[in-house]
Amino acid sequence: MAAMAGATPSPVATYRIRVATGSSLCGGTMDSISITLVGSQGESPKFLLDKCGKDFSPGGVDEYEVSSPYDLGPILLVRLHKERYGIFPQTNWNCNFVDVTAPGGTVYRFPCYQWLIGYQTLELREGAAKTVSMDADNQLLLRHREKELQAKREAYKYKEYQPGWPKCLDADTVEDLHLNDRYSATKANAFNIQMVMAEIELKLKGLLDCKNSWRKLDDVRRAFWFYRSATAEYVSKHWAEDSFFGYQYLNGVNPVVIQRCAELPAKFPVTQEMVAKSLQKDTTLDQELKKGTIFVIDCQILEGAPGTVLNGSLQYVSAPLCLLHLNPQGEMIPIAIQLTQQPGPESPIFLPTDSEWDWALAKFWVRNSTFYIHEVLTHLLYTHLVVEVFLLATLHQLPTCHPVHKLLIPHFRHTLHINVLGRVNLFAPGGLIEQATGTGFRGVSHLLAKGLSTLTYSTLCLPDDLHNRGVESLPGYYYKEDGLKLWEAIKSFVSTIVGLYYKSDGAIKEDSELQAWVAEIFDQCFFRRESSGFPAHLETTAELTKYLTMVIFTCSIRHASVNNGQFDFGSWMPNYPSSMRKPPPTFKGGVTFQDVLDTLPDVSTTCNTLLILWLLSNEPGERRPLGCYPDEHFTEEGPKRAIAAFQKRLAEISEEIDKRNRGLPLPYHYLNPPEIENSTSI
Repeated sequence: MAAMAGATPSPVATYRIRVATGSSLCGGTMDSISITLVGSQGESPKFLLDKCGKDFSPGGVDEYEVSSPYDLGPILLVRLHKERYGIFPQTNWNCNFVDVTAPGGTVYRFPCYQWLIGYQTLELREGAAKTVSMDADNQLLLRHREKELQAKREAYKYKEYQPGWPKCLDADTVEDLHLNDRYSATKANAFNIQMVMAEIELKLKGLLDCKNSWRKLDDVRRAFWFYRSATAEYVSKHWAEDSFFGYQYLNGVNPVVIQRCAELPAKFPVTQEMVAKSLQKDTTLDQELKKGTIFVIDCQILEGAPGTVLNGSLQYVSAPLCLLHLNPQGEMIPIAIQLTQQPGPESPIFLPTDSEWDWALAKFWVRNSTFYIHEVLTHLLYTHLVVEVFLLATLHQLPTCHPVHKLLIPHFRHTLHINVLGRVNLFAPGGLIEQATGTGFRGVSHLLAKGLSTLTYSTLCLPDDLHNRGVESLPGYYYKEDGLKLWEAIKSFVSTIVGLYYKSDGAIKEDSELQAWVAEIFDQCFFRRESSGFPAHLETTAELTKYLTMVIFTCSIRHASVNNGQFDFGSWMPNYPSSMRKPPPTFKGGVTFQDVLDTLPDVSTTCNTLLILWLLSNEPGERRPLGCYPDEHFTEEGPKRAIAAFQKRLAEISEEIDKRNRGLPLPYHYLNPPEIENSTSI
């Protein structure tokens, strides 16, 4: 009896703990890790997670038992305490998740998927997604939400990079970023090696420092000889064909600038006599306009954009108009080009019936102008910079437990890294853009601010954009066909997620965090410009579904469509000139081949452009294709089923694209789901 009286009583509750460390190269830690469990009935003592052997190795899952003097009730939070271990130096830790199995067998998952830097305590919520109203009766969880958001607002502050641009993260270099937002060391090294190897090739060939004109167009093949693709080869063979010129505005790198022309604008006075030989004998321009087979590319937004000086030579920027005809063979053929917005004797309309080099030079001007529109607006503004505000607003206004945060966070992976890198090395004053394009930094800044002032919500919503441009029924438009399938797949996925957490329109209106998120995007990206059409608040589940579909589509599909083919279509410089060294011709009949060579980018400018296009077209490893969610932010079965259904639909779309592409002379694969990155990360 005496022995029994002196025995230590058994603990009331024993909890089994599993801790998963990320597989990053340096993801493990030598620091001391302890845990505190916080339940509805109280919290456990701080418990050191230590067992025989090495704990917290990269890719490892470690198991422990934690004893509590009483049952804690449902586990709401866990605290991870990262502290010094003996004499060992501090090491960062990449924690994936913590699982807690309660005495009754209930398993609680606490997603983390972040780095713990230095010595700190990190508090994680149980993984079920919750809107703020779902926590209304729990002051502990409400305080946790607000504390988390306040910390994020302090860590991720806005700044103005240039007047008229969307606000961006206040970070001067990628070293200023948290490890959570950076490329891994492996990916960063791969990116740097790609750039160095490409630069070395061009320098060894004596091209990167050559400031002369190309002696002949075929010499362009010397650049990047070892970095070719089947599409790039096709482009170099067919670039001069009128049909391929038009094709690229459907399925090239800028498939969003062409629009149906129902009536010729007064500033573009094309007549029947001008285009008669480009049309069939039994039709007229007026008849084709009524039939809906006439299309236009209008580069008006470039009017007034300044040119820069490259290699001692002033560069010129124009704002052309190009009229195209969808012929009975299904080809999109250019039939008239005017190189300025002001018609008149010094702004002639160029035609396919003009001399070879007159017509070729006119097409070069359209290519150059749409290069600027593509790189500055369609690519940089409509994806990278807009997405950055989506991301920052998510961090500022939606805690990690919010269902919208869980839905969107995989689509923001590495966006901050590539955007900060771009601001430092690419389009900053003195950056690569200044060496590679005819606008330079000043022109980019001017054009981007002008582009933001006219950007609308419908532009980023694919079905609306296709309708507004009058191209929703245009045949052979694979960007449209694939994009609409993917838009609907995302919409269906998002609709399911929204339905799980918002049972009525009233729940949307009452979600203060969600409304603050939308308002911040409207404020920090669009400066409360009502003409943008971007909502400042959301009223219904349908509105939320469309908005979230737009965000995910922009981060992934829109970016892939305008990014991944840049080197394919641009490595043959005559197809994608980044500058023009002479002003647009003011009369017809005087252009020679030498004039063309002296107008197109010189050798050095060409090679600097190729460097940029090569780097931006190649994801440097660690890819996560659309719908791939290895980090399990959602822990409930409902969202998991929705993700599985989304992945199944993406696989079906991929099969449909593969089948179609087998019958095409030039496959369109940029919107094949396995080739679409989940996020804007390059």
